[in-house]
Formats: sequence, structure tokens, C-alpha cells
Amino acid sequence: MRNTLLKLSALCAALLLSACQTSPTSNTAAQDEAPSPKNPEFTSEMAKFNAQFPNPKVSKYEDESIAYNNAQKFDERGNCHGKSKYPVTIMLLLDANGKVTNTVTDVENSKAACFRQTYAAVQFPKPPIAPYRKAILLK
Repeated sequence: MRNTLLKLSALCAALLLSACQTSPTSNTAAQDEAPSPKNPEFTSEMAKFNAQFPNPKVSKYEDESIAYNNAQKFDERGNCHGKSKYPVTIMLLLDANGKVTNTVTDVENSKAACFRQTYAAVQFPKPPIAPYRKAILLK
């Protein structure tokens, strides 16, 4: 059981790290920036995301949806990356058709708010299960 949990954790970490190819824009003001407060609601959403695994259909969809997200360049809309030097992890809740119906971020700051607004109502391909939680690390 422990070995399965370790493999699952490693898979989730790899998925999050590969989720966003774009790097943030650096600026002088961001160099002195303090870390943002954590969002306590995010922990339960991440647990629900992790509970979707292991599942071959879910793993395949993660690869497909990451490629789709990167091809559509959703994260480049709104100049969100430049709002903080720290990464943001966003959890998207997708309905049966792949439409984003809710978003939650791991931190609360202007960068997180920008990404929540950017991803609100975005359309992804249909997920294998619904509701589907999709985590994306945005650097």
C-alpha cells in the first residue's frame, strides 16, 4: 500500500511539473516579493485530484489535456505570469463535457486571481469521468 501511494505521489508530482511549459516573466519588483498566503481549501481539492488515480483512462487524459492546454496557451492569456515570481497551482473542476465550472488555487495573490479568471469557463476535451479535477502548475 505504501509503495502504491509513493508511486501515485510521484505520478502526480510529475504531472504537475509537466503541466505548464511557459516560464514567468521576471521583473525587479518581483525579486523582493514575499510568499503568498496558502489557500486551505486547496488541500482537499488536491486530495480529490489524487483520488482519481491510478486509472489508465485518467492517466491518458492527463497527457491529452496537458498537451491541449499547452497548445491553446491558456496560461499566456492575461499576462498572469508577470504578477508574481512564485508558481501557482490551479485546480480546475471540469464537467462531463470538459468545461471548467470552478477553479481553486493553492495560494491567494494577484497571479492566482488572474489565472482563476483566465481559466474560468475554458473548454477542455471531454474527460473520462465527471466531475474531473485537473491540476496545473503555472510557473
